[in-house]
Amino acid sequence: MSEGRGATAASSDGTAAASPPRAGAARVTLRDVSRLAGVSTTTVSHVINNKVGARIGDDARRRVREAVAALGYRPNATAANLVKGQSSFIGLVADSIATTPFAGQIIRGAQDEAWRLGYTLLIANTEDNADAEAEALGMMLAHQVRGILFSTWYHREVTLPAGLSEVDHVLVNCYASDGVRAVVPDEVGGGRAATELLLAQGHRRIAFLNTTTPSPARRGRIAGHREAMAVAGIDVDDELVIDTAPDQEGGFVAGQRLADLGVTGVCCHNDRVAMGVYDALRERGLAVPDDVSVVGFDNQEVIAAHLRPPLSTVALPHYELGVQGVRVLMGVEDFPAVGPLRVACPPIGRSSVARPRVGTA
Repeated sequence: MSEGRGATAASSDGTAAASPPRAGAARVTLRDVSRLAGVSTTTVSHVINNKVGARIGDDARRRVREAVAALGYRPNATAANLVKGQSSFIGLVADSIATTPFAGQIIRGAQDEAWRLGYTLLIANTEDNADAEAEALGMMLAHQVRGILFSTWYHREVTLPAGLSEVDHVLVNCYASDGVRAVVPDEVGGGRAATELLLAQGHRRIAFLNTTTPSPARRGRIAGHREAMAVAGIDVDDELVIDTAPDQEGGFVAGQRLADLGVTGVCCHNDRVAMGVYDALRERGLAVPDDVSVVGFDNQEVIAAHLRPPLSTVALPHYELGVQGVRVLMGVEDFPAVGPLRVACPPIGRSSVARPRVGTA
């Protein structure tokens, strides 16, 4: 045996033994194991892969296992995958998800559920680059992944890359027009939950600050707001539905109008908009929630939990999206006959909502 694969020596019972390969040494092969164990490479393969029905004696099995341990042999997972036709890997291809405030949540949910089902998650972050996307898909197909989750950092419609059709796949936090299975946030339910936080405290004159960006969030959340108001028997005043840039500055500009509109509560498209509303109300000498109650959306912990007062909001269920994506892919979750699987957006009550002052509701 070559020195690069670990030196051999005689053991106490006279059989060959070997020291573990040194760092940087050449990879130990199946043939090395077979030579040390004194059996064929086929026998080694059968033992390592627990080949059912293989007629191998106990002594030969013992020698193979001892040789594997002595040499530090690691089976070639890719070769094993090719033999079985699939692997214990599930792929996750995302655009810029790893750089968002919700970075680990979809990934962590998918990883936890994959692990629970006996699979390992392979993750590729493409930064929305078509070449990187194609390369990532090619790598995962080469590893014979069980399936692929294709995810985006915000909920939107996507055009699927060509390679995705070669393997079972599920979309997460996005959808496609051709009816591919998708797991998405329930935007309508989220808008309804945000409004209900205010209605439950007796608010009736409620503003809704919507984003200017065309998206399922823009359409769905205002629809949910209108549903909640209708159930409460309140007509929506269109003057109180205000389009604004989905950031702190947009919230500040829109927030300047709230006092003049006589609202007692406001639903904001996201927590950054709510932060701008806090600033605008403070500049007008108004307090949250004494004068105006404020509800955000997204539950960005670095914002919502640390505003003063802490912001009541609605959470985007990123962790659960990852979990459900894996469950749909693996066939352990029922999928609706029509449309995507929608995951609830739960309300998070904090201190920015209170009952309106008498005579202002």
